[in-house]
Amino acid sequence: MPRCGISRKAWTWSKKRHASSWAWSRLTRFTCRSHADSPTSKTVKIAILGAESTGKTTLAQALVAALDGCRGRADWVPETLREWCRQRGRTPRRHEQHAIALAQASRVATAATVSWLLVDTTPLMTAVYSDLLFQDVSLYPFALAHHACFDLTLMTNLDLPWVPDGLQRDGMQAQRAFDTRLREVLDQHALPYGVVSGQGAVRTAAALALIQDNAGKLTSY
Repeated sequence: MPRCGISRKAWTWSKKRHASSWAWSRLTRFTCRSHADSPTSKTVKIAILGAESTGKTTLAQALVAALDGCRGRADWVPETLREWCRQRGRTPRRHEQHAIALAQASRVATAATVSWLLVDTTPLMTAVYSDLLFQDVSLYPFALAHHACFDLTLMTNLDLPWVPDGLQRDGMQAQRAFDTRLREVLDQHALPYGVVSGQGAVRTAAALALIQDNAGKLTSY
């Protein structure tokens, strides 16, 4: 039966964290014994969470490129908040947070039927922002219930250089506070997650290693 796995070279290299000198394909490409697009019994949904400016979107796109064609197709769900801010030229107010959480959940529910679905943030992110910015905890019940649809949660670490992200939120202090609160919520509700560290291809390889570690729980394997 076809199986997917991370190249041994990619695994060893990512573990040792050497300076980048290998080709991208060796680091991030999932190798398959069969590349046929045979359908799987369900879509494996992978949530990507993390504070602002920690490379969530870049990671989601890199994982789609690595997983696409590995026993099926891969696609991603972009972040509603980012588009919302760009369209309106501002960040949301308290009363607008609920609609953003619902819109993100709707994107997941209506996403294309693929084997691998990488989701660039979930309603849980909106709930944590509401908690920290507006002292509003009302979104947690919905966000936590929705999170049950994910097969794996990846959390991006605070080890990338800070890059201002347009209209969204404000600075490294807020970034650290969000990271701390998100970890607390995940731990308090016994939601398992893997922390993804490293830069560039190393970060992608680390995420693929976490997916590999959970292979027995993911239907696409």
